[in-house]
Amino acid sequence: MFENPLIPFVIGLLSVIILLVWLKLPAFFGLIIATFIVGVFTAEVPIADVPAETADAFGSVLISIGIPILMAAIIGKTLMESGAADRIVRAFLSLTGKGRSEYALFGSSFILSIPVFFDNVFYLLAPIARSTRARTGGRFAIYVCVLSAGALGTHMLVPPTPGPLAMASELGVNLGLAIVVGVTVALPTTLVGGVVYGRWIDHRMEIPLREAMGTTVEEIEEVAAKSKSDLPNLVESLLPIAAPVIFITGNTVSTTVFPEDSPIVAATTFLGDPNMALTIAALLSTWTFFRMRDISKEILGDELTEAIKSGGNIIAITAAGGAFGAMLQASGIGEYISGGLSEAGIPLLISGWLIAGLIRIAQGSGTVAILTGASIMAPLADSLPLHPVWMMMAVGTGGMLFAWYNDSGFWIVNEVAGLTQKETFKTFSAVNFVMSITGIIVVLILSTLFPLT
Repeated sequence: MFENPLIPFVIGLLSVIILLVWLKLPAFFGLIIATFIVGVFTAEVPIADVPAETADAFGSVLISIGIPILMAAIIGKTLMESGAADRIVRAFLSLTGKGRSEYALFGSSFILSIPVFFDNVFYLLAPIARSTRARTGGRFAIYVCVLSAGALGTHMLVPPTPGPLAMASELGVNLGLAIVVGVTVALPTTLVGGVVYGRWIDHRMEIPLREAMGTTVEEIEEVAAKSKSDLPNLVESLLPIAAPVIFITGNTVSTTVFPEDSPIVAATTFLGDPNMALTIAALLSTWTFFRMRDISKEILGDELTEAIKSGGNIIAITAAGGAFGAMLQASGIGEYISGGLSEAGIPLLISGWLIAGLIRIAQGSGTVAILTGASIMAPLADSLPLHPVWMMMAVGTGGMLFAWYNDSGFWIVNEVAGLTQKETFKTFSAVNFVMSITGIIVVLILSTLFPLT
C-alpha cells in the first residue's frame, strides 16, 4: 500500500492496459481485476475491505443505470429491425435532399444515438452512407465523419445514453438539465467535428467504395430502394425516441413550476423517472417491431431476450468501470491530480477533461473513461463556482479525446465502412480529437456565460 495516490493510479492504468489491450480480456473481467489491484495498493482502503468496496461500488452503478440500459438495448434492436430507424433516416433525406445528404446522415446519427448505442447506430447508417456514396460517386470521407460525429456527440453527452446517464447520477445532475445542456454542447461540437472537419478531409482524400461485411454495391442499392410502404410511419418511428425525452424533461419543468405535493409533480416524477420513461419507450418500439415483423409471441420473446443479453454485457462493463473509478477515487487521486493541475494553473473543468481523455487513450472505452472521470471528479464538483452539469460536459468531451486500436468503435468503423486503418485514423480517430478540443472550448464559453448557479 502507498500513501501517494499517484502510484495506485498509475498501477491501475497499467493494469487496464495489460489486461484489456495486451491480454485482450473481456472488459468486465479486466476492469474488476484492475479494481482489486488498485484497492490492494491503496492506503485509504484496508486490504480486507477491498472485495466488499468493489462490490458496493459495482452495485451502486447497477441501481442507477441497470433498468435504463436494458430498456435501451431493447429499443435499439426493435427500432432497427422494425424499419423505424430507417424511416427516420429517410425523413431527414427528404428534408435535405441528396445534394446535402451529409446533413441527413448527421441528423439521423445524432438523434438515433440518444437511445441506441454508437455501435448499433453505425451498423444501421453505414449501409445508407455506402449507398449514397454509390449514387454520388464520392464524398464518402464526409459521410463517415458525420456518422461518427453525430453518434459520438449524443452517445457521450446526452442522457439517457448509458455513459451520460451514469455521469449525471455520479455528479448529482438533474436529468432534464443534463439533456438540455448535453444537446446544447453536443450540437456545435458535432457540427465542427463532423461537417467542418469532414468537408476539410473530404477534399484531401478519396475513399473508394469497397465490399464490406459481405455486402456488395448492388445489394446496398437494393436495400436503399426498399418501398416506404414497407416501413412504419414517421410518428410511430419517432415515438420511442421522443417519449423518454419528453417525460424526463417534463418532470424537470413540473418540479420547477409546481409545488412538491402537487399531483402533477407526482405524475411527472413517475413517468419522468428514467426507469419508467425508458420502459415505456421500449414498449412502444417493441409494439412497432411486433407489428411490422408479423412474428409469433414466442419469436418476439426470443428476440427481446437477445437484446437483453446484449444490454447485460453493457451493464456489466459500465458498472465495472464505475467500480474501477470509485476505487481510484478512494485512493484520493482526484484531489491529488486536480491539486497538481491547479498548482500548474489548470482549472477544475480542464482537469476533468484531461483525466477522462487520458483514461480514454489508455484503455479505449469512452464510456469507461467518462464514468471513471466523473467518479474521480465528483468530490471536487462542489468546489466549482459553476453548476456540476458543466463538469459532466467537460468529462464527456474529454472522453472523446482520441480513438485508436484499443477502441472497439475504431474497428467497427474500419470494418463496417470498408476502410483501411489509415483511412479510419484520418476519419473516425480525427473526428474524436477535433470534437474533444471543440467540446471543451464550447463548455468553457457556455459555463462562463451561463454558470447556472
